[in-house]
Amino acid sequence: MNRIKQNNLLLFTLHILFWLVYVSYRIYDVHEYTGIEKAFVYICFPLLFTLTATYLHYFLIQPYILQKQFKKYFTFLFLLLVVTVSSRIVAENIVFPQYASSDVYFKTVEVSRVISTVWDTLAFLVFWGLVKFTIDRFRLENQQKQLQNEKLLAELNYLKAQINPHFLFNTLHNINYLVHQKSDKATGVIIKLSDLMRYMMYDAIKEKVFLQQELDFMQAYIDLQSIRINSKVDFKFELTGNPQHVWIAPLLLITLLENAFKHGIREDEPGLFIHQQLSINEEEIQYEVKNIIVAPDASQVQSGFGLGNLRKRLSLLYPEKHTLQFEIRENIYSIKLIVQR
Repeated sequence: MNRIKQNNLLLFTLHILFWLVYVSYRIYDVHEYTGIEKAFVYICFPLLFTLTATYLHYFLIQPYILQKQFKKYFTFLFLLLVVTVSSRIVAENIVFPQYASSDVYFKTVEVSRVISTVWDTLAFLVFWGLVKFTIDRFRLENQQKQLQNEKLLAELNYLKAQINPHFLFNTLHNINYLVHQKSDKATGVIIKLSDLMRYMMYDAIKEKVFLQQELDFMQAYIDLQSIRINSKVDFKFELTGNPQHVWIAPLLLITLLENAFKHGIREDEPGLFIHQQLSINEEEIQYEVKNIIVAPDASQVQSGFGLGNLRKRLSLLYPEKHTLQFEIRENIYSIKLIVQR
């Protein structure tokens, strides 16, 4: 609100300064020929009508343009010009002859004088009308941009909030499985889950995190999942580049890894593997995950809540600055995410 008041005060000051400069210059321009008193009357008296017309148009008539009521706008503009110009000419014919009795210009009404008065009035209407139009347009665009940003932020927070329950549900399912099996690994899983939830509560709520933090989180996730896996899984991770001081939106890469566990791991299944490749350069981050498909329906690999959520978040966080590619070849599924830095 304070910013709005400051902008309005600045605009008001701009109007005052403009008219002060204009009047001062016009009086200075003619006072040597007419004297200061006559110059003041000749300049300021007609200006009263011009100011009235200008700000009636500024505040009451011009808003019809933004409302796209053009018929009303031109009707009221015409009436404003008729009333203002005729009133000004009549008033000048009464007042000005007292200061220039020999000047017949202010004793008659000629077509040329009417046209001149109309143009004089219109010049200020158009000038301040353009100023107001530009300011209103700028304000409207800012408001629309602010509303759009608020909408995107609300949607992004909604999507991010959905990740935690989804991840928690899967992990609790694993804990339930271990408890049911009376496995000593259950305690370890709960400790790992506590570490992961701490990251999700205190770090993942940030707009950006260091990529190394995300990688540590993903490694903890692999350790947690490995506790309940009976089958031997070949885990590989290849890193090119330094993730220490690279920023990324949180909880993006984990979705691809989680998808690999969901569709690429099955108890007592031989030949299981999850291979990760992360490449970092000055322009982009590339993360690829490959796994064998053990899901009953291969078409389900690229669908579901996780990847759908990821696509929406990417469109909000990295619009036109990301690529999500997937490929299925010889029962091996690979998915690659490329994010421009």
